[in-house]
Amino acid sequence: MNDLSGHPAPASLTAGLTGLIRGKPITSADLDAAAIFTLDAVANSLAGRNSEPGRVLMNWWQARGASNAAPEPARRAFLMGALCHILETDDLHRESVVHPGCVVVPAAWVLAGTRGATGHAFLGAVLHGFEAATRVGMAVGPAHYRIWHNTATCGPFGAAMAAASLLGLSDEATVHALGNAGSQSSGLWQFLETGAMTKHLHAGHAAEAGVNAAELAAFGFTGPPQILEGEKGFFRAACPDADPAAVLRKPEAPWQLVRTSIKPWPSCRHTHPTIDAASELRERLAAGGFAVDVIETIEVSTYAAAIDVCDRPVVQSDYEAKFSLQHTAAAALLFPLVDFAAFGAAARDRCAPLAARVHVHVDDPWASAYPANWGGRVRLRLGNGSELTAERTDAKGDPEAPLSRNEMIEKAAMLLRHGGIENPKPLIDAILGLAASAALPDLALV
Repeated sequence: MNDLSGHPAPASLTAGLTGLIRGKPITSADLDAAAIFTLDAVANSLAGRNSEPGRVLMNWWQARGASNAAPEPARRAFLMGALCHILETDDLHRESVVHPGCVVVPAAWVLAGTRGATGHAFLGAVLHGFEAATRVGMAVGPAHYRIWHNTATCGPFGAAMAAASLLGLSDEATVHALGNAGSQSSGLWQFLETGAMTKHLHAGHAAEAGVNAAELAAFGFTGPPQILEGEKGFFRAACPDADPAAVLRKPEAPWQLVRTSIKPWPSCRHTHPTIDAASELRERLAAGGFAVDVIETIEVSTYAAAIDVCDRPVVQSDYEAKFSLQHTAAAALLFPLVDFAAFGAAARDRCAPLAARVHVHVDDPWASAYPANWGGRVRLRLGNGSELTAERTDAKGDPEAPLSRNEMIEKAAMLLRHGGIENPKPLIDAILGLAASAALPDLALV
């Protein structure tokens, strides 16, 4: 049986995905991009230790480390992945709504370190892992995201693909690894109701599941080739409007890693178009000699997923504030810098009166453009009857509005200092130089 191009159709989507990924050329620019995303993920993991969930994870890790034996790679991938996804400053691939770095980089890092892989091999594995996680994510459909956390459900495929690359698995063994990784896909949004720490568990489990699946495949442990499209597979079970063809669509496209966004602000990515637009309005108000007190109402127009996840008028914790369009709009209007402090108790108290004036709703063109573009509009109605409006088709940090290399380095340095690294430059330089490195630098999470 042939596909529409006349080539033999793959025996399964995971077989096709394996062939697609391994057939893509890797340029020096691709390796440099992978190093930047690795730096972002590593910085997030180390910074994540300096947080309430991070301290819980570190206490748990140390309590179970009484043995002299080194923890196995999958367990270390769990810790690194969970820490990476705490501060809401990790990367985001829009079309798949997956945070690939917090899953793929930990899986690749621990295996590369264990096996003494070169920096070049490690970066290639990162590219492979990003590609697998995001291509599966682009196929799950929007209904999946309303209940399931895509990073948790699609992430295991990325971790397994990265691990398979570093373990040198054959194509057949890689399909088995992807099958067993996919069978472990899980992660529900219910934690948002109470602000529970579960989201961090999602990233850790996805990284661990992928490493375990690939290591078992290396020993001959088999998995279901049709885990995605099978009658009792992932799409049938959890994706009512899946688009299976998206897994293999546009094989000639650039690596999905270079289509991934980097966060400049420590909050849910769905809030970033609002922060970006509201920051512009704060500057325009100041230039006109107006204080925020003149704002009567704030109208935020965006796409449905942003409101599904981030419509939170009243916030009572840092974490809730990071998932609130209302708080982030107020913070961007009040503060010149939306940083970690902008979500603390003092900032929440200061923002609350202004956040109460925020009204959110779904509107086009942003609703129709999602998920290819994550945009929105902020409109201020002032006491004198005038209006100020700012719109974003894409937010700062998207491929269309990327952070500069210097901004990426400054962000990483800030995160590393937050994580207790007083002099971050040597680690930053080592990661950015991985393409020419014989080995990965030492990274001590504990």
